[in-house]
Amino acid sequence: MNGSRPRGNVRIAIIGGGFGGIIAAVKLKKAGFTNVVIYEKEDGPGGTWRVNTYPGCEVDIPSHMYSFSFMRWDWTRTHARQAELMAYTEAVIDRFGLRSRFRFGTAVDRVEWQDDRATYRVHASSGSREEYDAVIIAVGFLSVPKYPEWPGLDTFAGPAFHTARWDHSVELAGRRVAVVGTGSTAAQVVPEVAKVAKHLYVFQREPGWVNAKNAHDFTPFERRLYRLPVAAWLHRMKNFYDYYRRFSSFDVRSRAQARTRAKSEAFIRDTIPDRRLADAVTPNYPWGCKRPVLSDDFYPALTRDNVTLVPEAVESVTPRGVVDATGTEHNVDVLILSTGFRTTDYLDTIEVVGPGGASLHKYWAGRPRAYLGITVPNFPNLFLVYGPNTNGGGSIIAQEERQAEVVVWALKKMVRRGAARVDTSPEALDRWIGWVDHKLATDASAMEAGCTNYYHTETGANATQWPGTHLRYFVMTKLWRGRGITFSSHPTDTRPGR
Repeated sequence: MNGSRPRGNVRIAIIGGGFGGIIAAVKLKKAGFTNVVIYEKEDGPGGTWRVNTYPGCEVDIPSHMYSFSFMRWDWTRTHARQAELMAYTEAVIDRFGLRSRFRFGTAVDRVEWQDDRATYRVHASSGSREEYDAVIIAVGFLSVPKYPEWPGLDTFAGPAFHTARWDHSVELAGRRVAVVGTGSTAAQVVPEVAKVAKHLYVFQREPGWVNAKNAHDFTPFERRLYRLPVAAWLHRMKNFYDYYRRFSSFDVRSRAQARTRAKSEAFIRDTIPDRRLADAVTPNYPWGCKRPVLSDDFYPALTRDNVTLVPEAVESVTPRGVVDATGTEHNVDVLILSTGFRTTDYLDTIEVVGPGGASLHKYWAGRPRAYLGITVPNFPNLFLVYGPNTNGGGSIIAQEERQAEVVVWALKKMVRRGAARVDTSPEALDRWIGWVDHKLATDASAMEAGCTNYYHTETGANATQWPGTHLRYFVMTKLWRGRGITFSSHPTDTRPGR
């Protein structure tokens, strides 16, 4: 890319058409980068919100906070349901003229650096092999379901499916159903299934802290009010402020931790009269060690006559049912797996090859890491959106906007300087990861308290969570981007330059 050239001539591939990919595309277009292709393996945009269609599916973050700063919306609920999030997504890509940039139904399985031309060759499932000056990977980490390896799972005689691949052809009414898992998805699924199932067994390996969500439809007055830009902005800022106040609860040494835990315990007592059941759903670890679950309906659903909480892990599966860790078999007709995602296996469906044939997955060696969660040393012109250690901050949408802004900043600087490569120094990444780990162990110490959560790799490293509020990430991306992101003019030059 020697010699300055128009931004519109810079060829950019975005892999992933969910919220992160859409944010990147909008920010690029606003900055004049219009030669953009978005690869999306599904038949439409939306990412995880397109494929997750289970009953009760809705966002846990307030709608005005879980939306793009550049696109207001007349939200109907405090917490948008899946269908409304999809409508919002479609409206955004049409508003900004992005639909023609999408290649739906096209997965990417390999991204390979071309040393002599300082480009990436993108290998797509359609058979195409195209070259780009920069690649942005925005597939997130909530896209590949995690399937358990229970003995006998493949022998189950009835329908069995993951919540992220909900089988709408299966009739649940009048049948005995098992839901395995009690995380955020299960907390939405269980109340809905309980309404129709003859009997529902909920298998709980380890309880999680559940807090009231206070979700409801907006009143006509509220909707009229939030159509005013100032009112919508103030409400959005209040949502962020509420999270800012709550974040101090992640410090296990703080009074806020004690207050939040006491409030959570009171919520259990107020919604579950049965003492034995209440004890079974009460965690013995700090609040925030697992991702806190937000639900108004989960606890009441557990008290229904047709619902049984099984406070045990699943040991195995038989053709007739599920065997828990005590050896008790529970006969069921339908098995629903709410067992989460392969959250720490970043980009495991894409082979990324850098200069000299270097493998990104080998470089990570079991600990996904990226500078600001965005760039990786010695993998030039490659950017991640929703990368390692960026989950959290109150709203991942806001986090992704900051990441896309760093990408745009880097590409603008690259073009202005006539540079061929945007890279990152290994020393900068080491400093960044050291700082993140320190903050996780102090400011967000509950996340490291030893419970079972989806944050950690097999080596014990927390590879997913951001240790702070969005304001902290906003500041860090502005102040630190120039400290570690480097530029060089020659395609094969590996020396850092500014």
